[in-house]
Amino acid sequence: MSDVYQELLEATIAHVKDLKAHGVRFIPVSPEKLAALAALTPAAPVRRAASASPGPVTSRSVAARAQPSIPSAKPVVVELSAAAVPAPSAAIADSPKAAAFEALRKKVLECTQCPPLVAARQNVVFGVGNIDAELMFVGEAPGADEDQAGEPFVGKAGQLLTKIIQAMNLSREKVYIANILKCRPDMPAQESGNRKPTSQEMQTCIPFLHEQIDLIKPKVLVALGGTAVEGLLGQAGGITKLRGNWQTYRGIPLMPTYHPAYLLRNQSITEKRKVWEDMLQVMAKLQMAINDKQRNFFLKAGS
Repeated sequence: MSDVYQELLEATIAHVKDLKAHGVRFIPVSPEKLAALAALTPAAPVRRAASASPGPVTSRSVAARAQPSIPSAKPVVVELSAAAVPAPSAAIADSPKAAAFEALRKKVLECTQCPPLVAARQNVVFGVGNIDAELMFVGEAPGADEDQAGEPFVGKAGQLLTKIIQAMNLSREKVYIANILKCRPDMPAQESGNRKPTSQEMQTCIPFLHEQIDLIKPKVLVALGGTAVEGLLGQAGGITKLRGNWQTYRGIPLMPTYHPAYLLRNQSITEKRKVWEDMLQVMAKLQMAINDKQRNFFLKAGS
């Protein structure tokens, strides 16, 4: 592979990562551009017959040999897979805030403070969402699904969180979602599942979350689960007592609630209603409109 091609390839990958880092999920690509990209692919050496006349080699002749047959059609939409490019989602903007956020992201991606986690991780899970969000959700640490995707809350618990956000008439693109730990806690050899991060791991990584919070400046924080509450407030095992009761973190109202994974384990309508009541409080704090249907989620008829 030539040095020029390698440089072009690396520049393209860096550009795609930057787009993904700023929330771009799909790229329209015309068939003509696909053909042009294919023409740049370095061709394998061709063994010529001894009697053949080599003839002049030009960029046009190389492109003609490499270019595949692509019929004229509508632009192809290429999805930027989260698994391929781990990065947060944010609005593309040439602003000091966006630049500071990008600098922070790069710093986090290069972090090696926890060698066991660095050795075991597939991706750093920085965060995802709107850097101008009024609402920010904080979890504990990436799980196996998040480690593979490079994005927080993408597994079953994450899908439930997305539904909760949508029920609030919001979207993942309008809020910000992050974890206290940016790397998945390493697991013992031949063991599956996820483990709770240690206090030391949370203390080491939480300064990155502080920087995210200070840059985003959300109006409300939601702590998802007991471990997130422990990492933020230093109170272990208190989620049952704390959930639904406003706290303050770095001067911002904080609502502790159950982790979506808890609701997956406990399908009780009563427990689901508790989390929803917490979200109703969050919506009220943000002065969001709440309709009757939302108020009555998970309520029995006549209650």
